[in-house]
Amino acid sequence: MINLSANGCTDVPQGRVTDGGGVQHRWSGSPLRRPVDGLADELLGIADDAGFVTAVTDESGTILWTCGGPTMRRRAERVNFAPGGRWDEQAMGTNALSLALRTGRPASVFSAEHLVTALHGWVCYCAPVHGPDGRVLGVLDMSTTWDRSNPLAMATVRSLVATIESRLRTEMPRRLPRNTSPVSLTCLGNEQALRDGVPLPLRPRQVEILALLALEPDGFSPDRLRYALYGDRAVTASTFKAEISHLRRALDGGVATRRYALTAPVSCDAAELLRALEQGDTETALRLYRGPLLPRSEAPGIAEWRTHLEVSVRSAVLVSTSPEHALRFGERVPYDVEVHEHALNLLGPRDPRRAIAAGRLAAALRD
Repeated sequence: MINLSANGCTDVPQGRVTDGGGVQHRWSGSPLRRPVDGLADELLGIADDAGFVTAVTDESGTILWTCGGPTMRRRAERVNFAPGGRWDEQAMGTNALSLALRTGRPASVFSAEHLVTALHGWVCYCAPVHGPDGRVLGVLDMSTTWDRSNPLAMATVRSLVATIESRLRTEMPRRLPRNTSPVSLTCLGNEQALRDGVPLPLRPRQVEILALLALEPDGFSPDRLRYALYGDRAVTASTFKAEISHLRRALDGGVATRRYALTAPVSCDAAELLRALEQGDTETALRLYRGPLLPRSEAPGIAEWRTHLEVSVRSAVLVSTSPEHALRFGERVPYDVEVHEHALNLLGPRDPRRAIAAGRLAAALRD
């Protein structure tokens, strides 16, 4: 069942929401809401007169708003073309909305060009909406049954998107400033991202992305970041982009678009550890090294950085003349014979801590 506003446009479905009831909240906070609301009467008039359903999605391909005549809306609901419906490639296969999001260009898909059989009776015309910074904020789509297809529909969509983008350039500078409080990322031995002491709602994959971007401030090309996360696994572009989009929303837009890099302040224990090692500060590096980098992660890029950090800390310990460094690191690497031998070599013959190092060495040799 769809909630209808007075002008015949739909906002939030009942029972068709894909993100736990958050579509209304997402639409209320979307930068597209104000310019689309200003065009609502025009959008409804075009859709109703031509027998179309018009939709606006967010950057992940989830529909946040639709409008059109009642007959076409009912038909659209049957194929999940309603607020809360996911139209990324993973959810709906090849379609115009997913193509526009993936390519950043207008797209149309006619009848059997859709991957999903239930969509073979439809034709869709859509174009991405770009913000003033070039970021894709979502897609405007006009869809109808194949027998009502109209070659002028794409020109209409382009014109409407141009109007929305023009209004965005006026409206977005007036928005409240973003939260610039730094994010604190812990990823050594544990994983947690906090802002002002409050955990950010990030899935493990998004924590991996945040850690990689924090460790490499120069950023990643899309292909390189995708490989760092998935390796040779077959993962759709829409899945990858959805993870980036979620992280960007959590950081209030703090990830650059064309080359992925952080544009928001993030403090990261692993990055601080690297700086300490570069400055020859083994004491600080050992205080920060509470365990391997994101120990549960199997992402190739994380695994590579995990090894690099462990080897770097170990090397610093083995050249240090402080027995405290060897003893402290020895707690983290119980099977490292060389580290325990180094601790014994540095401890005086009457130092009571020799018993700790000797016990660790014996246990490591037994295993």
